[in-house]
Amino acid sequence: MTTLTDGVSVNVEKRVDQPGSAEHAEEAWELKERIRESEGVLKQRHGFFTDAYRRATTHLYFEDETLMGFAAARRDGYILFLAVAPEARGKGYGKRLVAEVARDHRSVSCHARTTNEDALSFYEHIGFEVKRRISNYYEDGGDAYYLRLGEKASIREKFSELFRR
Repeated sequence: MTTLTDGVSVNVEKRVDQPGSAEHAEEAWELKERIRESEGVLKQRHGFFTDAYRRATTHLYFEDETLMGFAAARRDGYILFLAVAPEARGKGYGKRLVAEVARDHRSVSCHARTTNEDALSFYEHIGFEVKRRISNYYEDGGDAYYLRLGEKASIREKFSELFRR
């Protein structure tokens, strides 16, 4: 797929790492670490990240061979990791990644730090609902919200809505 960004043609490619594959794991780790260093979120350790990545289905978007974002999801539709490069935010990558997970699963859920206002705003915007707060969820003692894609409509309807917004 080719898109125009600021009048420049950019080649966008979607790739998928199936469970058992870690073809793009290091690129995903590097993007996650860049976000952690600049925003203080996505604090998982390398061993945990790599193990979870290998067990997940991971959807990735590249612009001209540069990873712009990825979503790693378990078999039950739980999103383990969702990351979009800061320079690529607002281009629809996050929505597309969640939509890819929603396409494959009856329900979609995740956790987000209670202090990560950008993530919480994003999830709410695309139809996730906070189901509960979990104290001391993260290794560093941080609290999390458990979120689920809204149940008022079917996942397929939600999937369609993601691309209309």
